Amino acid sequence: MPKKERLHETVTTMPTLEYLAQRIQDGWKLTGLEWERETTSDDRPAGPRKDWIEEIPYGLRVSDDCTRLVECAPEKEIIVLALDMIVEDCPLSRVAEELNLRGYQTREGNSWTPTALFNLLPRMIQMGPRLFTSQEWIARRKRLPKVGQ
Repeated sequence: MPKKERLHETVTTMPTLEYLAQRIQDGWKLTGLEWERETTSDDRPAGPRKDWIEEIPYGLRVSDDCTRLVECAPEKEIIVLALDMIVEDCPLSRVAEELNLRGYQTREGNSWTPTALFNLLPRMIQMGPRLFTSQEWIARRKRLPKVGQ
């Protein structure tokens, strides 16, 4: 299964048609736009503004129809690999090293570190019940050493 590479660029000027054409020629596909603008206090609605900003949980992405969250296969693959190594009692430094050797990067495009993996542990725990009941995990569990033997 081919891996998808994502790139988030912060821009300070409008991209030119030549720039966009070059990105397309390099194999990139535009998947979204984000807009912002300066506002004056007169433009704001009355009352305190209550923005709700929440990060999309790791291993999920917004569906193509933008109505729900769906599994993000590349991120799930990273979580399964990391969990597998943690269950095998590998230190987080070794897990990070293995992810980096395989060319995986964080959502921000950085290399994996033990700290990044530590911060991902709550999400791994949250995903655990779904993984532990899946056929894939049952097959993986057979090769783990039995406790107390």
